[in-house]
Amino acid sequence: MLKTLPLLAMRGLHVFPHTSLFFDAGREESVAAVEWAAESEDKQLFLVAQRDPACEQPDKAALYDIGTLARVRQVLKLPDGHVRILAEGEARARLIQREKGDGYLAATIDVLEEQETPLSARGEALMRAIAAVMEQFVKKTNRVSAEAAGMLESELGPGAYVDVIAANLLVRFEDKQRILEEEGLESRMQALLGLLDRELEIALMEKEIQARVKKQLDKNQREYILREQIRVIRGELGEEGEGESDALRDKANALPLPQDVREQVMKEIAKLEGMPPGSHEATVSRNWLDWVLALPWLVTDDPPINLPRSRAILERDHFALEKVKERVLEYLAVRKLVGDSLKGPILCLVGPPGVGKTSISRAIAEAMGRKFVRMSLGGVRDEAEIRGHRRTYIGAVPGRILSSMRQVGVTNPVFLLDEIDKLSSDAHGDPASALLEVLDGEQNHAFADHYLDAAYDLSHVVFIATANSADSIPRALRDRMEMIECPGYTDEEKKQIARRHLIGREYARHGLARQQMSITPSALSALLDGYTRESGVRQLERQIATICRRAALRIAEGQQKVTVTGKNIEQFLDKPVYHRQEAAAAAVPGVVTGLAWTAAGGETLQVEALRLPGNGQLKLTGQMGDVMRESAMTAASLVRAIAGDYGAVWDGTKEDWHIHIPEGAVPKDGPSAGITMALAMLSALTGRKVQSGVAMTGELTLTGRVLAVGGIQEKVLAAARAGMTTVLLPRDNLRDLDKIPQNIKDKMTFVPVGLFGEVADRALEGGVQHG
Repeated sequence: MLKTLPLLAMRGLHVFPHTSLFFDAGREESVAAVEWAAESEDKQLFLVAQRDPACEQPDKAALYDIGTLARVRQVLKLPDGHVRILAEGEARARLIQREKGDGYLAATIDVLEEQETPLSARGEALMRAIAAVMEQFVKKTNRVSAEAAGMLESELGPGAYVDVIAANLLVRFEDKQRILEEEGLESRMQALLGLLDRELEIALMEKEIQARVKKQLDKNQREYILREQIRVIRGELGEEGEGESDALRDKANALPLPQDVREQVMKEIAKLEGMPPGSHEATVSRNWLDWVLALPWLVTDDPPINLPRSRAILERDHFALEKVKERVLEYLAVRKLVGDSLKGPILCLVGPPGVGKTSISRAIAEAMGRKFVRMSLGGVRDEAEIRGHRRTYIGAVPGRILSSMRQVGVTNPVFLLDEIDKLSSDAHGDPASALLEVLDGEQNHAFADHYLDAAYDLSHVVFIATANSADSIPRALRDRMEMIECPGYTDEEKKQIARRHLIGREYARHGLARQQMSITPSALSALLDGYTRESGVRQLERQIATICRRAALRIAEGQQKVTVTGKNIEQFLDKPVYHRQEAAAAAVPGVVTGLAWTAAGGETLQVEALRLPGNGQLKLTGQMGDVMRESAMTAASLVRAIAGDYGAVWDGTKEDWHIHIPEGAVPKDGPSAGITMALAMLSALTGRKVQSGVAMTGELTLTGRVLAVGGIQEKVLAAARAGMTTVLLPRDNLRDLDKIPQNIKDKMTFVPVGLFGEVADRALEGGVQHG
């Protein structure tokens, strides 16, 4: 049936048949349409929804095709010009044509009348299903109004029942429009049942989620109430208030702690909350938490690897030390290829003092772009210095390893273990044994500090140890490190170091400009010849500092420029301390120059032997150690056995022998002076002097064999510094000459010997003179 009625376009609302709805109208055309309908005889109005609620002037395309024929029951004018309408839906209607009324919109509609007929079996089944779902929906959700629930309990026809449910469901606007547009009661019932099933499932899921949230909120609320009660109680007792534990929890949650450590921290915080703040236990717990939360956990400082830059840094700060530089560059190259999975190397730089072991460690850190931390081990004798004390002890703290990690703030620094050979042990334990775990790449990923009582990862740390002598490092510890020798410098290398680094550094320290002062090459040569005799450059640097201080005094007094040369160097450093040939054998029999290796590097020493009337005793002086004393006895026995071969007579019952090594205040030990002491005794026995400029080293056996010794490189450098021209060394040590700088080898003659007879023939004046 066609009708032409006023049209009211509704935004976001629906009025279903068999239902009533209050709503407001504000647009002029809408207000006029409502007023016209209210004044008409049948008071009818066509209500249809807009597709886009934001549209202010909707045309036919902007309106849905199906709307509702409604009757205006009440109109209330509002102060702002709007009207409030109570409309009752009567039937569905299709929009045929939009018309233009007198100041309002009108429409030609086709009223879709439905005849009430008995339901089919399918319709009855749908009706019962809707009723069952609706019952569950009303019980378990709040999405149906009390008014609608009451209407559902009254006697309604199937069509009215469906419309009332659809009108009162809190669902999407489009879903309601779809039900309104369904033609045929059974189709409408099918669409409503599907919508109800979906909404019920969603509602149940929401209810389950809300229950979980509520349970968690209840737990949090309970904890909050309990904490508030504890806070009030503590306040009444005059104790500190809450806040500390929350701050600790927040800090722990912000850190990338390993899971086992996080659980341990949270347990400790919970224990702390139940302790009186001023108790000893609370202080211990608080200190432990402070330490754990201050340590770096999974915090790295690892910039991209730039090999040319790293090489330039190493070359910039240090001259020589090529093996150390190459080893570091090799590690960086491999790490660049394999990534973060490569464990840090554990290096041990072995060499005399002053060669730059500590300073090159700093340069290594800079070359790698990592932070640097140094830990001195000299004199450490307690295992707790490494592993820490257990928390049960008063004043317990972590060991120095973790203290240094806290100080540096990252998990992958360059860590210098300085003077590792100076470790000692006592009743409190052996710190060298505690270092075994630290320096083992297979174990240090879970380093156990007694205080921390949790595994700490040290596998990303680059450990560098320094030592003056590898012999004093325990074998098990030495086995865990890659030993790299840092030999003493030659005079030429010292000159280069002085020119490139030391002189400029001392100028800056003393406020001198290069225009005000200069140190000539001849001055450096004189400085090395007469004022320093060392493997490193510390004494050289001190002497240059002395020159700079005295030059600064002259400049401050008005002198324009100071030039230091080899001729005037005594004006700045007084008389020379050393003389180039002082270590050469004196022009008397029984004096031989030997070569020794000490923790300070290579040294020359003069062995003196004197034959005295007596009763066959052997006297040894010069602070000889047990090994050296045994070597002297071996030498005496050998010389006594071969004396006749050299035309000499050894009368063991009427004469004594006295062997002395000068600088008696300095302890000496080792077997390498064996051939030196034997030659000194043979020289004194035969009255033949030792050739000038000859030095020697080698262990001696009772049968006269000369055995290999260590420290050849340092000993040869010491001989060169002392002006020696010939060095006798064991034949098995010839391979060690490859480590000697070529400029040293060019100036010296090296004589390999395998038997003591070869030593005597080459060193004594007059050559071979025995049968």
